[in-house]
Amino acid sequence: MGDVRFTGNWNSVNAHTVPKWYEDCKFGIFIHWGIYSVPAFAPHTWELGEVDSKEWFADNPYAEWYYNSLNIGKGPTYKHHIEKYGKDFKYEDFIPMWKAENWDPKQWAEIFKEAGAEYVVLTTKHHDGFCLFPSKYTHFNSVEMGPKRNITGELTEAVRDAGIRMGLYYSGLIDWQYANDPIFEDDDLFGTASPTFAYADYSYNQMKELVDDYAPSVFWNDIGWPTQSEEMMPYFFAHYYNKVPEGVVNDRFNGRYHDFLTKEYKSGSVNRNEKWEMCRGMGLSFGYNANEGDDKLISVPDLISFLVGTVANNGNLLLNIGPKADGTIPEEQVRRLKILGAWLKVNHDGIYGTRCSDRESELLESGIELHYTQKDGNLNVFADHLKEGANEFLIKGYHGALRPFDPAVKVETEDTAEGLLVKIPEYKEDMYVVGLTNRF
Repeated sequence: MGDVRFTGNWNSVNAHTVPKWYEDCKFGIFIHWGIYSVPAFAPHTWELGEVDSKEWFADNPYAEWYYNSLNIGKGPTYKHHIEKYGKDFKYEDFIPMWKAENWDPKQWAEIFKEAGAEYVVLTTKHHDGFCLFPSKYTHFNSVEMGPKRNITGELTEAVRDAGIRMGLYYSGLIDWQYANDPIFEDDDLFGTASPTFAYADYSYNQMKELVDDYAPSVFWNDIGWPTQSEEMMPYFFAHYYNKVPEGVVNDRFNGRYHDFLTKEYKSGSVNRNEKWEMCRGMGLSFGYNANEGDDKLISVPDLISFLVGTVANNGNLLLNIGPKADGTIPEEQVRRLKILGAWLKVNHDGIYGTRCSDRESELLESGIELHYTQKDGNLNVFADHLKEGANEFLIKGYHGALRPFDPAVKVETEDTAEGLLVKIPEYKEDMYVVGLTNRF
């Protein structure tokens, strides 16, 4: 296990710092894949954080919440299920239908690499309790049921072979195999849906099992930690950091501790003074939703804008893919990843390894938005929402030369008393966000 440096108390755990690799990496891939990928259904409603939770859960757009949406006993998912499968068809009856017959973890890793991802986070156990790894503590897993494969192990190996860091997601508080009262609002997440003492032991043991077997670079907990075993929390962190000294954990451990903050769609509070991560799907769901065709997914221009705005404000983007039950990634998702990867390849030095600039993002009267990053004392400027044809904008208070990362972009500059006037005479929409740097 290596030299033990951390002990199971908060003073020791709090000595851990965010490693440089996580500050540098900027872009990761989230993967939601499970039993819920078989029905692949949710209503296309709204982003998390847009409506009150009582309204949210009744029309939940997250396909990975199919179990709860069915358990509520009303709403679009329940109606769809009864009409298509019948009232006697249980959620667990989908398990034999999840075969993953076309799954190739190496192909996934190649796609992630081409997309420019620096880390991957896989849902090893979502709220339905089904584990994507063999466990000493349950038979309810993908090796003994469904695909009959160690999805976590195979993907971890493929991702690392591609030179990408591997992280693991675990639903720490919710497991519907232990407590499955319907969740109607946020209060239920920590009330009627809270687990038992038996589950508190189970989750602690499984989390340690994942650390010991896979040494994830990111341990991404969700919802919370069982209050029944909250005193064990620092022992888990110590165990993890001793196994993975450069590992990081998110802020979903009852608010007691974190390496980085998280934001999910419009939910969550972050600031540019502390490292944070934005997670979202390409559509409104994380798990594959057959209702979300190409026209329901984030557009390529908006996706690149979203990444740049996140990075400029000290965040990483954890962009989700929702594979189909057969193990293939929908083509409309792959296409977005490839275009994003091509853009990142050109603008690499303005994104990876950068830090926040003293200059904050600004929206100009013209509608052009400017984002800034800095690296090794050099300034990078990203111009977003440019229009086809000629564009110009002023970088107030800046006097110096700039060049585009993309040599295909023609840029003219003029030093004025107010700052640098930048002209882009021949902008094309497929240039997306234009990156400039004073590093020559």
